[in-house]
Amino acid sequence: MLKDKVQALAKDYFSEVVAIRRYLHQHPELSYEETETGKFIAEKLKEYGIEHEHGCAVNGVVGIIKGKNPDSKIIALRGDMDALPITEANEVSYKSQNEGVMHACGHDVHTSSLLVSAKILHELRDEFSGSIKLIFQPAEERAPGGASIMIAEGVLENPKPHKIFGQHVHPPLAAGKIGLRPGKYMASADELYMTIKGRGGHGALPQDCIDPIVIAAHIITAMQQIVSRRANPTTPTVLTFGKINSTGGATNIIPNEVKLQGTFRTMNEEWRAEAHKRMQKLATAIAEGMGGACEFTIKGGYPYLVNDEELTKKAKEYAIEYLGAENVVDLPIRMTAEDFSYYSHHVPACFYRLGTGNPAKGIVSPVHTSTFDIDEESLQLSTGLMAWMAIRELES
Repeated sequence: MLKDKVQALAKDYFSEVVAIRRYLHQHPELSYEETETGKFIAEKLKEYGIEHEHGCAVNGVVGIIKGKNPDSKIIALRGDMDALPITEANEVSYKSQNEGVMHACGHDVHTSSLLVSAKILHELRDEFSGSIKLIFQPAEERAPGGASIMIAEGVLENPKPHKIFGQHVHPPLAAGKIGLRPGKYMASADELYMTIKGRGGHGALPQDCIDPIVIAAHIITAMQQIVSRRANPTTPTVLTFGKINSTGGATNIIPNEVKLQGTFRTMNEEWRAEAHKRMQKLATAIAEGMGGACEFTIKGGYPYLVNDEELTKKAKEYAIEYLGAENVVDLPIRMTAEDFSYYSHHVPACFYRLGTGNPAKGIVSPVHTSTFDIDEESLQLSTGLMAWMAIRELES
């Protein structure tokens, strides 16, 4: 059976995917700086004999694997490659060698897995019809997101994929399992920047000042009503301010201005646009009503991610075929964001989670932390399952 061949190749290439992942982990590069990573990917594809182009969105790599009747159906597989500005605290042989940069979100896993999935698919290309498009994407971690740039540069054309799959590490899920959710799965993400201007002075003489800290407190409290009183209860919405600081100020000094930074997340584009207007109007009115002023900038980020209902249902069936029902779980909505969402608004998409945790080995740290790591046993699953999903969807 073809599934047996995929599983056998995934087992045969396990040591290779581990070696690739460790190399990438040791040599992380930040968003829009993945020069050497892109070169490494291109060299690997060349070694495997896979047709590819290097340079989409500067550092991105796009490959193609042609089976029988290659134009009959096109399935795309995506892996991202950038790292985060985090100093790694793990003491492992493959610890990051780039100080202050770390693959703390598992993109080294995504890239290495896609490379070895590609190797498996290339070896089996005479046993399926259609083509597999490989998308090695830079800059997932930083707006405007490498996905949006690659799409603008034509990654979803010539040939245009009929469906697209992506996977992401998930430490809360045990290695050996995967999770899926059809429909809306992850949130849009916008960045909020406010400068609240008042008039500083002596803290004991507030009547002579316009206190921007008090104005900021009123704005933060009032804006939560946009979530609690304006958002439809069926539309998940999150508003969080993560940073507040003043220019000057002390225990007895009222500053001239205060800066706020936050994030707004939801899963409805119409409500997202309406909320932007409401936030700006409310903050400006409160500041002016208290004698100050508010400069409010909203930096639009990624849209919400939607998993195609039909494709995700089939992907779950494919995963059960490959892993067994006990290793395939249903996931809840997440208010985190992912630029894979851009693809999901252009092509029927399925973005699923790869279990990478193992409490028995002490592998429990969440993504975006200095101690994040994976149970590398998950890499045998990550390569074979993605190849199997692609083949099964070409057959459907």
